[in-house]
Amino acid sequence: MDRESISLSEAEWKVMEELWNCGCATGRELTERMEQRCSWNRSTTLTLLRRMEGKGAVESVQEGPVKTFRPRLRREDAALRETESFLGRVYHGSLSMMVSTLSRKQALSRKEIDELYSLLREAEVKTDGQDD
Repeated sequence: MDRESISLSEAEWKVMEELWNCGCATGRELTERMEQRCSWNRSTTLTLLRRMEGKGAVESVQEGPVKTFRPRLRREDAALRETESFLGRVYHGSLSMMVSTLSRKQALSRKEIDELYSLLREAEVKTDGQDD
């Protein structure tokens, strides 16, 4: 499966966050972290890891009795996939409609407004000279 097309459930996102933060971890380390963070039992975490390995989101290396997991899916790719899915489902692919909705519902700070202007200027430079 193409890594950019991998869809993660909410529970899988939690496991991936742990792996993205640490780079790699043993099954034992992950089960302990997920127990502390989410009150999950060992079986839940190991089932999720097997499912995620099947999807190609994580990979494992077995060294004796110890299995170490690491992400195969980059955080940026997962975030982009999720954002594109959300944008298509909720806003029919319209980024401007999403930004308009969000800016009407919550006040933007000066810093956020400046960041948005900066992003728009970068997008404008990229599209200059391209056909619409």
